[in-house]
Amino acid sequence: MERMFEYQPKGVCSSKIIINTMDDIIQSIEIIGGCPGNTGGVSKLCVGRTLDEVIEILSGIDCRGRGTSCPDQLAKACMKMKEMVLV
Repeated sequence: MERMFEYQPKGVCSSKIIINTMDDIIQSIEIIGGCPGNTGGVSKLCVGRTLDEVIEILSGIDCRGRGTSCPDQLAKACMKMKEMVLV
């Protein structure tokens, strides 16, 4: 089943994360704001992976002592998306 999810990151430069999946496989990610090269690269590397894989790989990455980062917020978005699907 095709799903789209929007998430508002907290504590980072990016302002929105949009995830599109098909049967738990990421089809595309758009990260609005943040460092364009890094967020674009991370997004492309996540395509074709499951939500669980992205959560495992990106959770806990820190940016400049903030306790989070755009990749960590993407992992949080994936967790939230999984929660919404299970409800």
